[in-house]
Amino acid sequence: MKINVVLYHPEIPQNTGNIMRSCVGFNAKLHLIKPLGFSLDEKHLQRSSLDYFEYLKYEVYEDFDDFKNKNKGKYIFLTRYGHKSPSSINFKEIDEDVYLIFGAESTGIAYDILKDNLDDCYRIPTTDKIRSLNLSNCAAIMLFLASEQLNPKDIVITHEPDTMKGENFIDDIDISKLDYKHKEYK
Repeated sequence: MKINVVLYHPEIPQNTGNIMRSCVGFNAKLHLIKPLGFSLDEKHLQRSSLDYFEYLKYEVYEDFDDFKNKNKGKYIFLTRYGHKSPSSINFKEIDEDVYLIFGAESTGIAYDILKDNLDDCYRIPTTDKIRSLNLSNCAAIMLFLASEQLNPKDIVITHEPDTMKGENFIDDIDISKLDYKHKEYK
């Protein structure tokens, strides 16, 4: 099973850039459904995704029907109108690709799409003081939730990857060599 993130009519390049970075971090494919509120070569998008863009797997679709025709699997809709918490999803029981579908920042997912998929609509619990969380935060929460349950082999869970500073970096650091003014290791 593969985890996918789907953005339906995303509007804010910084949110999409952050989600791109999260997709790379959780090895998820990103699906973008037009219209997009930005160009994929926009500087804000590239700044948010940093230097991870080269590792991103993504595809762009003309509309929701185009997306559905090209992607079969379990669709999970994240919406403020959902009646269930995503913590009730048992990702281990799903034996097909999973598509975590998020709506536009200002309008969400079209009501007719939600109405046709009520059993697969979920709401991330919040207080009654806000309508919803930030889109990129929601995507990160859901990617973590799925990854935590599935424990994919390509996700390094217990330590800093060896391709970065390595498993024992903090264990082996010589505190006497730290420059606290600049927070750097000499």
